[in-house]
Amino acid sequence: MGQLILMRHGESLWNKKNIFTGWVDVPLSKKGVKEAVDGGIEIQNIPIDIIFVSSLIRAQMTAFLAMLNHSSGKVPILQHPNEGKLDDWSKINNKHTLDDTIPVYIAWQLNERMYGDLQGLNKAETAEKFGKEQVHIWRRSFDIPPPNGESLKMNAERTIPFFEKEILKYLQDGKNIFISAHGNSLRSIVMYLDKLSSEEVLKLEIATGKPIRYEYSKGNFKKV
Repeated sequence: MGQLILMRHGESLWNKKNIFTGWVDVPLSKKGVKEAVDGGIEIQNIPIDIIFVSSLIRAQMTAFLAMLNHSSGKVPILQHPNEGKLDDWSKINNKHTLDDTIPVYIAWQLNERMYGDLQGLNKAETAEKFGKEQVHIWRRSFDIPPPNGESLKMNAERTIPFFEKEILKYLQDGKNIFISAHGNSLRSIVMYLDKLSSEEVLKLEIATGKPIRYEYSKGNFKKV
């Protein structure tokens, strides 16, 4: 039986300022750092074999901060497959040291929705400019994207296939997986795991820095 842990990154500096972020690579706020550490304490006694993070720094910071108090004491190490010297020159040449690490894989497919023309805009000011109803449609409809951005449906179309191809196989082998990502990419994964409809997923809220856990056995996911 494998376990899956999902965690949305802690509050970012643009979350704090109420700004549309999307793919803009903004770090955590002080509150976000605390949320990441506190979330890690909740999972500190669960063995973790592999970590997946998005390519955005707020998700990566969250994963590493969450692991600071992990009972295993293992060191999370970023992996750089097919990245030339980053891959070739980062080999660990001691088996004991290698056994004391947890591989961390970066995947852009786990990134947040790309918010297009809204990125960098204050959410309240955007609602005043375009109207609350229009902004709500851009933010919460399943298949209507913001201008030059992604809808939740488009996000799911890259996130779910990556999960099925690159992550599910480890759970099938009984590994425990930790994913640190974003509200919408994780919403897409939970939609897949819980078999939610396109209407049901719109009501799903993913809190920052709060672990969501599943057990995987014989092709089935059970939330714990």
